Amino acid sequence: LLPLLLLLLLVGPARPISFQLPGKARKCLREEIHRDTLVTGEYEITAPPGSSSGPSANLKITDSAGHILYAKEDATKGKFAFTTEDYDMFEACFESKLPVGTGRMPDQLVTLDMKHGVEAKNYEEIAKVEKLKPLEVELRRLEDLSESIVNDFAYMKKREEEMRDTNESTNTRVLYFSIFSMCCLIGLATWQVFYLRRFFKAKKLIE
Repeated sequence: LLPLLLLLLLVGPARPISFQLPGKARKCLREEIHRDTLVTGEYEITAPPGSSSGPSANLKITDSAGHILYAKEDATKGKFAFTTEDYDMFEACFESKLPVGTGRMPDQLVTLDMKHGVEAKNYEEIAKVEKLKPLEVELRRLEDLSESIVNDFAYMKKREEEMRDTNESTNTRVLYFSIFSMCCLIGLATWQVFYLRRFFKAKKLIE
């Protein structure tokens, strides 16, 4: 139990992601997230120093089916939150906009801090509502984190079972196909032997 607690204590918060967004460009970030998981995020788009125009970009967050979970035009700074309904691949896309009547827009700096699961929970607010002590809050966080790890292992075990079933089914099909191919080859070879035998007999090359 002690090594597990030490491992959980060493798990730090995720760091924000920063990247350059050129003018008239579109960049997307993808991540797989489990079902019934709270996802929160905070973003900021800043124009380069010395730029005459301010930052201008559109933000859209969608799932693999194309459902829009969050959208913001002319985004500069803000927050978003949603809860996933199923395990899926989610995509956050930033699209730069070039103001009319301007030349080439310099690269904008995009900073995205996206959290989900335990990281997305506000334990300070939970402590205020439930009147928890600091130690109780930390224990609650460790409990949620350990539950998240257990769920991840359960999901990986389920995926492993599905992959094993798929592999076994594929191996069975390959085996049957190989047996069928061997039977076809044996039948073709037998037919060729009898055909050649009749041909040689017809030519009186053999008795």
